Amino acid sequence: MTDFRQIIQIIPSPPGPRDGVTDYAHTLARRLREGHGIDSTFVTATPYAGQVLADGFSVLAPWRDVLSKLKVFDEAPIIFHYVNYGYDRRGVPLWLPRTLRQTKARRRLVTIFHELYAAGSFRQSAFWLRPLQMRIARLVAEISDVALVSSDFYRQQLHRLSPMTAIVSHPVFSNFGEPEFTPADMTTRDPHRWVICGGTQLLERSLASFAEMVHRINGPEAPRQLVVIGGTETPAISLALRKLGNIKVTYYPDLQASTASELLAGCTFGWIDYFVQTDIPFSAILKSGAFAALCAHGVIPVVPRIGEVVMIQGDSLPGFFFVDRSSQSLPSESQRSETAWAIYCWYRRNAASASLAQTVESALFPD
Repeated sequence: MTDFRQIIQIIPSPPGPRDGVTDYAHTLARRLREGHGIDSTFVTATPYAGQVLADGFSVLAPWRDVLSKLKVFDEAPIIFHYVNYGYDRRGVPLWLPRTLRQTKARRRLVTIFHELYAAGSFRQSAFWLRPLQMRIARLVAEISDVALVSSDFYRQQLHRLSPMTAIVSHPVFSNFGEPEFTPADMTTRDPHRWVICGGTQLLERSLASFAEMVHRINGPEAPRQLVVIGGTETPAISLALRKLGNIKVTYYPDLQASTASELLAGCTFGWIDYFVQTDIPFSAILKSGAFAALCAHGVIPVVPRIGEVVMIQGDSLPGFFFVDRSSQSLPSESQRSETAWAIYCWYRRNAASASLAQTVESALFPD
């Protein structure tokens, strides 16, 4: 029997198939177990009725009530998944740094920052709470031995908060699966079949801009079918869908990841309007699970504005492809399948969950 190394993963709520952070943690746990001989015990901040998940991972809950039970894990290192709104509805979990220090004790702590702090206008509570959110993020970073963020943009933000913290970056991986393809698989896809996927707010934004720009996309890649995956149907989504005219739309607001993966594998282009603020560098899109899902399936991402090349340690994402009010850049018909394959391979090299597990193991168990 394999002698697994033990770690603890602290998450806001129990692992589930439709919660981005906890699904991320669950997938990471499977990769660490399968490829690295590392077994995870989950600790959730909220109560959980069960003790073991279907695939055998143990769960202890709630976090602040099980501190004494964690002593049996001796010096097992910790992965802490930080998303401020996951631990407090206003994004200000003032209790968290102290509890984290008590849990850490002599253990090694790697914090994965899914969020740092919120941004918003002065009309929103996030604007006024931002200083407190930044203070908590700084304290968590200072407690951590290593912090992991999704891109160099967030690395720079965290470094400004906590200059002495060791920070590594790794893009978010696809929560809709990571199927294996061959170059031939990219040649059989219908160029007129587009997809939009993600959470409700991202769908609303992406559908609105797609409805506005779709008339500009002509030629062999002109959309005739649109697959919409994720979110919850809202009046804004319904309105945008009605504006798409003769395009055949199929909407799947509640879908298993395996089924979503099958749909993505049949699409050529994916429209994603990720940026709420236009002054954010394009590298921040590496935080998007929807963007990761497109790349993991060899779907060519298309955005509604010109942007700079996304690069990870000198490895450039093929593209960036865009359609805006004045111009557009899409791969030619002869380049399409080659571009899709290059995007897929770039994802496998730089963003896949197996790559994340390797990065996390090195942080947990340094030589």
